[in-house]
Amino acid sequence: MNSIDERFLTRNGHAARRLAALLINQPTEGEGARLPRVRDLAAELGVGNGTVQAALQLLEESGAMDTVARGHLGTFLVRADRAILWRLAGLGTVLAAMPLPHSRRREGLATGLRGAFEKTGAPFAITFMRGAATRVGALLDGKVDLAVLSRFAADALMEQHPIDLIADLGPATYAGAHGLLLRHGVQPDSEGLRVAVDNTSEDQRALAERAFAGRTDVTWLESSFMQLYDLFAQDRADATVWNLDEVPGQLAGEVDVLPLDIEITGDFSPRSSSAALIARKEGSEALTAVSGALDLEAVTSLQTEVLRGERMPSY
Repeated sequence: MNSIDERFLTRNGHAARRLAALLINQPTEGEGARLPRVRDLAAELGVGNGTVQAALQLLEESGAMDTVARGHLGTFLVRADRAILWRLAGLGTVLAAMPLPHSRRREGLATGLRGAFEKTGAPFAITFMRGAATRVGALLDGKVDLAVLSRFAADALMEQHPIDLIADLGPATYAGAHGLLLRHGVQPDSEGLRVAVDNTSEDQRALAERAFAGRTDVTWLESSFMQLYDLFAQDRADATVWNLDEVPGQLAGEVDVLPLDIEITGDFSPRSSSAALIARKEGSEALTAVSGALDLEAVTSLQTEVLRGERMPSY
């Protein structure tokens, strides 16, 4: 352990580590770069003015930041190494729960989120989970700091659980269009259709129920994306409604794809295609520390580059 690490174990060092968490989101340009007054920081941390001054000095000596005093205007933050601030604050890794990356769009979203979080200096990791409810469950249990859902699923689950919307990334960030998939030779009005449905997906289940509303002759078959090809190839399913991002490849050779009527999609399409970031109402310390510095435009920009083939997915 080097001397600077040992100094962060002292009273002043403990204050410096807490101060690092407060300063992670502090701008380094413009009027917003002005640091709060020492007495205000002291009140926030519950320590004396001298302890705050010593903590600020420790942070500068560690290379975490540089400040400049501008007389009566106050003290300004002119440089911040957010990775060092994050490490000193001891906030750990921000963990996000995402849907399985079965499409280039989802790979682009994962790439964009990783890039945006790393830009803030925060260590970031992704765990992939099937089903919006499963991801929300992990969020509520404190296993993850952030969950990614469609806006449609987020709206439905926010009515049931203490979770908040952090951001809506906009149309076509979560999924493209959905379509009606029919086994070759099958018609939408054929009797006794066997319809595949993923009950873990709020979006897919809702669209399938709309598409076959009022049909008493339908048999529902529980399915996941991984099972879908075999169900059609082995003549065990006749139809489904699915995200078309996931259809190209083997599955496309087994089914005919028809567009969904506007009466079915209605106001559903924009919300099902938009990626929503959600968190627990009480939040997590790590997510709270970084949220103000998160560049959402960087998320969608990196995703677009992946979709265009200009960037390899990296997550």
